[in-house]
Amino acid sequence: MLEQIGINPERLQIGWVSAAEGAQFTKIITDFTEQLRQLGPLWTGKDEDVKRLKLKLEAAKDLVPYIKLVENNKLRLPLGSEEAKYDEFFSREEVIGLLHELIIDKLTIGEILLLLRERPLSTGEISEILGLNPSEVSRHLNNSARQGLIRFDESQKRFAPA
Repeated sequence: MLEQIGINPERLQIGWVSAAEGAQFTKIITDFTEQLRQLGPLWTGKDEDVKRLKLKLEAAKDLVPYIKLVENNKLRLPLGSEEAKYDEFFSREEVIGLLHELIIDKLTIGEILLLLRERPLSTGEISEILGLNPSEVSRHLNNSARQGLIRFDESQKRFAPA
């Protein structure tokens, strides 16, 4: 999901350290801080890039409860599964497709809805702002309209929240 947002996944590190491992914790933090320093700034500093990144991060944040629900219902391996089985399960093509359908598409829809809360927009405008193919944006808009999330304002020739 970080890649979809446009953030290098190396900017996230998850580790487990007990309270008794102060030296290990210090090493992990020092190494990760150096890794982030080598990666450089998160964005270029252009207002447009900062606004786009904030939009994507907000859409991702809004998606967290949905991801937890999907993980609990669709993407759960049996307890005690070995790491190899975990890697094998999540690298299968159908699981990657499921992840895309259940999470990445929802992230894009979330971004579109956030944009439309600011002001009504056309398919082309949304496409340009998000850097997506107009046909992909159109597919998301049509699905969102069918679900009653958005509507097409005929007088403005733009989509708006329902």
